[in-house]
Amino acid sequence: MRKPGYYIVNGITMYRLLVAPVLVFLIFNNNLDLFKWMLAISFFTDLIDGVLARMFRITSVFGSKLDSIADDLTIVAAIIGVFVFKARFIYDNRVIFIILFILFLFQTVFALIKYHKISSFHTYLAKVAAILQGTFLVLLFFFPEPLYFLFYAAAIVTALDLIEEIILVIIIPKWEANVKGIYWVYKRNILSK
Repeated sequence: MRKPGYYIVNGITMYRLLVAPVLVFLIFNNNLDLFKWMLAISFFTDLIDGVLARMFRITSVFGSKLDSIADDLTIVAAIIGVFVFKARFIYDNRVIFIILFILFLFQTVFALIKYHKISSFHTYLAKVAAILQGTFLVLLFFFPEPLYFLFYAAAIVTALDLIEEIILVIIIPKWEANVKGIYWVYKRNILSK
């Protein structure tokens, strides 16, 4: 029998999964006010489900996959919102977005080829990147001008995270969830010898 915390954590994650299409619907109905608040709640619940999962000591392959999919869909909805509501910002920073997209695409395709599913590493670097991305994206819709220092910080950490995940796909032979990072994989491999 599963702990009640399992259902709470996965329920919060499921909220993000179900709200992502609603966010897209709000974008195409030009409802910026409701979109930005629901996006903020989605990013906040992303923080909460991780904290609760650690607090209740709940981890599962299903939960990790669900969380990764919900994270990706929330980011996709936010990026669609940026394209629709802040198109000039995208155009002005297109080189950075293209580089990040190529890294993301390479990491995803590489994981699909090797593991036959998307990665779900949830590294420390990925967590920092997610916090920076979420904070930037939410504030982008609440402030009249982008906070460029936050954008550059999010872009750099995201690029480093994607590079780390590409390396992890190379060095980890079988699909794993909740890998802390390259250092911990290296340390684990050294200790296991």
